[in-house]
Amino acid sequence: MASARREDATSSPIEDYALIGDFQTAALVAKNGSLDWLCWPRFDSNACFAALLGGRENGRWQIAPADEKTRITRRYRDGTLVLETEFATQDGVVQLVDFMPVMGRASDIVRLVVGKRGTVAMRMELIIRFDYGSVIPWVTRGDDGVLCAIAGPDMIVLRTAVGLRGENLTTQADFTVAAGQTIPFVLTYSPSYLPLPDAVDPNAALAETTKYWEGWTGQHVNNGAFAGAVTRSLITLKALTYRPTGGMTAAPTTSLPEQLGGPRNWDYRFCWLRDATLTLLALMNAGYYDEAKAWRDWLLRAAAGSPGQIQIMYGIGGERRLSEWEVPWLAGYEGSQPVRIGNAAADQLQLDVFGEVMDALHQGRVGGLAHSAAGWDLQQAILAHLEKIWEQPDEGIWEVRGGRRHFTYSKVMAWVAFDRVIKSAEAFDLAGPIEHWRGIRDKIHAEVCARGFNARIGAFVQTFDSDALDASGLLIPTVGFLPPSDPRVRGTVEAIERELMPDGFVQRYDPARTADGLPPREGAFLACSFWMVDAMTMLGRAEDARALFDRLLTLRNDVGLLSEEYDTTARRQVGNFPQAFSHIALISSAHNLSRAQKPAEQRSGHKGE
Repeated sequence: MASARREDATSSPIEDYALIGDFQTAALVAKNGSLDWLCWPRFDSNACFAALLGGRENGRWQIAPADEKTRITRRYRDGTLVLETEFATQDGVVQLVDFMPVMGRASDIVRLVVGKRGTVAMRMELIIRFDYGSVIPWVTRGDDGVLCAIAGPDMIVLRTAVGLRGENLTTQADFTVAAGQTIPFVLTYSPSYLPLPDAVDPNAALAETTKYWEGWTGQHVNNGAFAGAVTRSLITLKALTYRPTGGMTAAPTTSLPEQLGGPRNWDYRFCWLRDATLTLLALMNAGYYDEAKAWRDWLLRAAAGSPGQIQIMYGIGGERRLSEWEVPWLAGYEGSQPVRIGNAAADQLQLDVFGEVMDALHQGRVGGLAHSAAGWDLQQAILAHLEKIWEQPDEGIWEVRGGRRHFTYSKVMAWVAFDRVIKSAEAFDLAGPIEHWRGIRDKIHAEVCARGFNARIGAFVQTFDSDALDASGLLIPTVGFLPPSDPRVRGTVEAIERELMPDGFVQRYDPARTADGLPPREGAFLACSFWMVDAMTMLGRAEDARALFDRLLTLRNDVGLLSEEYDTTARRQVGNFPQAFSHIALISSAHNLSRAQKPAEQRSGHKGE
């Protein structure tokens, strides 16, 4: 029996949350019916509901039975982002239907309380706080019963037929729902200087939103045995996409910890370039070319400008200034501090992103996305800049804050940048100094093989001339740097399997041996574990790959969502949630295991063993 209420809004495990969204922003709803995270009107706006990051007095919105002895089950409606949570009490059964209409002009949350059996006493508590819990709004109620909360530029409007009361700076209601009865609650965001937003017809919005999602998932090119997991991951990626620009946010949250109680807390409400290629392939291989093109176009716009100013991440609109600051008044998820807003890694040099951009644009051409002459000109300018800087140390794929080094994977991806531009020029008859590019490509390849491979341990290592391993080495065959038949590839995969999989899942690196400026502990990185699936598949270890993939699927929560990492000791998901990178990697591994046309082979140009 699970309790439907709790005193501390941060006590739910990360995997207890489900996602709803409208392609502008997204909300997280706990199993007990508490909406604990939402940034309005965009993914990266200041939070209106921030109880997830500490404290009962932060914004939250709970609707649940008054009886604490409640059995709770939940699911998404098949093929949709409409969440159904069922509460069974001794007096009856009630269903809470949560969704965000996807076609409206405003941004709304609709919560329908549906009586299924008997008569159930219900309770609602709404705490509205703007700016990460720091601003208490002025709340008024109109003659029509509409509740309006305003502070500065922000306004939230609640419409319901239930009688509301104010108590201790919260809005509360007690009501009953009988079998066959539906009681709607609709919360709407609008700028405070505009008139009250129009009311939403809850039932019509539910029908329209359900129809949209069912139509969208109906386009999915089926994936056989893994169709359910892949479809849920695709829905998640779609929900993390900002419709006005096509940018895909890495996660809708900030500062959910990679180490419970620790400082590894980052803001992920931005778009990373390193996700570009796998995102593009995941969408195209599933049949979603409109979304793939929107992502490719976002990528071109974001990277446009002086090549020397290219960043590793951007805002969902392509914004470049992502200044990082800390929120001292938030306790953090389970005391994990500091809570960070913005991300200072945007100012880092990470050479791998140059390879990602070139690879994504090449795969887009191969996949049939419309050619862009401006895009080719931009690629040549970026490559001219990379030619000048590829020999410099950088902060690497993991964005370490312990100083720049010569990361092996960064150099591999510099090789990828030249390799993909050469391939595009040859395949699509594009003009450029191909022989000059070949010379640089060959020089990078020789340098990586000479200094990035440690013959004593038989593996590619994290940084030049070192002996520390890094999970990014699993991508060497995937990106085509070496074929899977090369003994150095097999040696790298086996070394990572021995040293970075102590609990059956892959760590990014050994934190005790990598000066990343933080305490030496974190969870297993889920994307890296899927990379191991891909590497095993390319090496012909089909049974091992399938076994690891099946174990990874068991880490998803009850509605099929994954965070960034998994704490093998606490047996909990950790890190920002849900994490696009994890779901992209899941889709890629599923396709590698089950399709004749494998993303790893598409990307690398090499057949597996």
